[in-house]
Amino acid sequence: MANKDLRIVFMGTPDFAVESLRVLVENNYNVVGVITAPDRPAGRGQKLKQSPVKVYAASADIPVLQPEKLKNPAFLDELRALRADLQIIVAFRMLPEVVWAMPPMGSFNLHGSLLPQYRGAAPINWAVINGDQKTGVTTFFLQHEIDTGNIIYQEELPITADDTAGSVHDKMMMLGGQLVLKTVKAIEQDDIKAIPQAEFCDEAELNHAPKIFKDDCKVDWTKDAETVRNHIRGLSPYPTAWTEIEMQNGKAVSVKLFSAQIEEAIKLESGQVQTDNKTYLALGTSTSALKIETLQLAGKKRMTIEELLRGFDAEQIVGVK
Repeated sequence: MANKDLRIVFMGTPDFAVESLRVLVENNYNVVGVITAPDRPAGRGQKLKQSPVKVYAASADIPVLQPEKLKNPAFLDELRALRADLQIIVAFRMLPEVVWAMPPMGSFNLHGSLLPQYRGAAPINWAVINGDQKTGVTTFFLQHEIDTGNIIYQEELPITADDTAGSVHDKMMMLGGQLVLKTVKAIEQDDIKAIPQAEFCDEAELNHAPKIFKDDCKVDWTKDAETVRNHIRGLSPYPTAWTEIEMQNGKAVSVKLFSAQIEEAIKLESGQVQTDNKTYLALGTSTSALKIETLQLAGKKRMTIEELLRGFDAEQIVGVK
C-alpha cells in the first residue's frame, strides 16, 4: 500500500502531538482528518484558543473535527465518512471502543514512557520525580483498559541529572514523531508483531503515572535533598512545585520553584533558610540544603534568585513549610 493509499485519521491536542502529525505530513502520508479538542476560552480576554494540533492541521489543509463527546452519533458519522484505514492517537483523551475499533488496520497510541511502566496521564513528570535515569516512548494498539494494549515499538531516552519534565518532554516529542513514522511504515507493510505488555514486566513491579493535582506539587522539606530536587525538576515548568515561605510579619507567601541545586556545604534543618540577600537562597531538607535557582512569587513573573534578591528582602524569611 503506497503512502497516499493509506488513509490516516490523527487524534491529538497539545504541542507534543504536533511533531508526530508534522512527520506524517512531511513524509507524504494521507492524513484525511484530524480530531482535536474544541476551542476553549483562554487568557485575560477569554478569547477562544485553538489547540496546537488544530493550528498545524489548518496550515496543512487537513479537515478538522472537534467533538465535545466522542460517542455523539453525528461525530461518529463524520468519523466513518473519513474512511480511515488507520487511526493514530498522540496526547488525546480516552477513546470509546466504538471509535478505536472503527478502522480495519486498528488504532495505535504513542505513550511517553516505556510501557508497561508509567501508565497514566503524567508519565514524563513521574519518571523525573522518581529519579529515573531513563524513560522512552512506546507505540501500542488500543484495547479496553487504558495504556494496556499490545506493544508495537519502543525507543529509550536517557534522563540526565539536570533534565526537567520540560526538557524530557521536548526530546521525547521529537523521538516520538520518528517512532510514529516507523510504526506506520511497519503497519503499512504488514511487518509487525505486537507483544502483550505482560511479557515486559510483572504488574507488581510497575510504577504508575496518575494525574497530578496541586497538593501533589507541594514540596515536603522533611524529605532528603535529592528527593526534593527531583520533585522540583519533575514538575518544571508545569504544573510546578510550590512551597510557602513564612515571613517575620507572620504572612505566608506562596512560591513556585523551577530549579534548584544541592549544596552539601550548607547545613540546615528541614525548612530552615539561609541567604546572603544578594546571590543565593538556600532551603533546608532532611539532609543537605538546596540552593534555589529560579522561582516565581505569587502574582509576579518567573525570575532568577539574583533578580528576586534585588527587590525582595529575603532576610525577612523565617522558614518554609
